[in-house]
Amino acid sequence: MNRLSANDVDGEPNRITYTQWLNAGGTLEADLTVTKLGEREYWVVASDTARRHVHARLERALDEGHGFCADVTGAWAQLNVQGPRSRALMQAVTDADLSNEAFPFRCAREIDLGFARVLCVRITYLGELGYELYVPTEQAVHVYRLLLEAGEPLGLRHAGLKTLASCRIEKGYRDYGHDIDNTDSVLEAGLGFAVDLKKPGGFIGRDAVLRKKAEGPLKRRLLQVQVLDPKPLLFHAEPVWRDGQPVGYVRAASYGHTLGGAVGLAMIEGGDAVVDAAFVDSGKWELEIAGARYPAKASLKPLYDPENKKIKA
Repeated sequence: MNRLSANDVDGEPNRITYTQWLNAGGTLEADLTVTKLGEREYWVVASDTARRHVHARLERALDEGHGFCADVTGAWAQLNVQGPRSRALMQAVTDADLSNEAFPFRCAREIDLGFARVLCVRITYLGELGYELYVPTEQAVHVYRLLLEAGEPLGLRHAGLKTLASCRIEKGYRDYGHDIDNTDSVLEAGLGFAVDLKKPGGFIGRDAVLRKKAEGPLKRRLLQVQVLDPKPLLFHAEPVWRDGQPVGYVRAASYGHTLGGAVGLAMIEGGDAVVDAAFVDSGKWELEIAGARYPAKASLKPLYDPENKKIKA
């Protein structure tokens, strides 16, 4: 598993690790989480569209050694409890200590919820304090109803995929197959923080990542962009302009209800220029929507909670 993963997933048990799986060329093949449950047991979670691809790559990797993998998607339901009051809700339905000290960010542990034993992982895909709950399918409705009842006095709301898309783009979180894919290097995609170049044994694609770093500062990078006017909407493929020159296009977008304007992720080509903080801060940015250009801002860091204070609260 550690050979497949660019990040180090072989740490202490009961920890979730965000990582990418790369090919020999150092470009992205998967963007997922790996939870180490025990010394020889791992829990891999990928998006629905990438599930078969991830399973196939894992099976091929296991052909080189001794191990077994199974797609258990049908055996488990996932319920997401996210938001500033998520800890209060969860603490109301379990005796497990979910305090920041006892259950920190990236912790994974089995807990009791009603009559169910669930895997609770403190992680988020939308930039808030929150938990992913993996519930045996036959007990999913029971846990769901338990959460609804306990959540009513806390203002619990249902949220669909469009809400998830809006929140994750505000936070600058990537979605494999949508705004990143196997044509992007892990560094250009802004995911170098999830790569451990020094871990023992290396990983598939490590040599290519090292070559990319040796080439010098990046001239192609994925940035977050926001329209300053709160009225126009972004959808997909809108051209991005810097100082009157086209430099890329929007790969994924939504309306950012927290930020107060349309927001997206765009791959920017700097040409001869290095795409760094100085490049971003010194340019006049515009987004072209339906033939009209609108002033915009661009950022290498997430526009929403760049210091991750909310998810670690």
